[in-house]
Amino acid sequence: MINTIIFDFGDVFINLEKEKSIEEFKKLGLNGPNEELLAKNDLFEKGHISEIEFIDSFKKFIPNAEVDAIIKAWNSVIGDFPLYRLEFLQMLSGKYRLFLLTNTDSIHINRFEHKVGMSFYTDFYRCFEKVYYSYEMGMRKPQPEIFTTIINKHDLSPKRTLFVDDKKDNTDVAAQLGLHVWNLQVGTDDVINLFDQKHLPL
Repeated sequence: MINTIIFDFGDVFINLEKEKSIEEFKKLGLNGPNEELLAKNDLFEKGHISEIEFIDSFKKFIPNAEVDAIIKAWNSVIGDFPLYRLEFLQMLSGKYRLFLLTNTDSIHINRFEHKVGMSFYTDFYRCFEKVYYSYEMGMRKPQPEIFTTIINKHDLSPKRTLFVDDKKDNTDVAAQLGLHVWNLQVGTDDVINLFDQKHLPL
């Protein structure tokens, strides 16, 4: 019987607008992500480079763009967080041990908190026993260590733990470690259908 659920954040609770971010960067003269920027993003999400270093990495490709414009384009990926998902999470919090585990960075989290406001994000964080951000942990999914760190720190039983994430690479690694998984399909699934779709093993 499941007693613990580890949730991803982006496109599970908060909607991401990836195409919008790409369009905003195109307006600044950047034609989509490239290998160098993706590598910098990986480092930034692990907390291995600073906000300034990350923003400066864009300057190589769009030297005339203002810092504020780059940050705005970067944050345009942050969409809405439907209230019904928070209410669903609050219902779960009285029945399961809940954790949040997300690959993210300090700029995006600051934007999320500013966008939804203190009352909303406080209610959201309160649902979890612990919130884990990759940039604070120094690693990111799908590194196996990020899962084993949480399992060991909180004495979790993998066979009694469900991991919910929209990226198959992440759920595949979690499954290899013995966790139950739900690879949520963005645009088709909604986290509130956790019980309806039998994704919560009993």
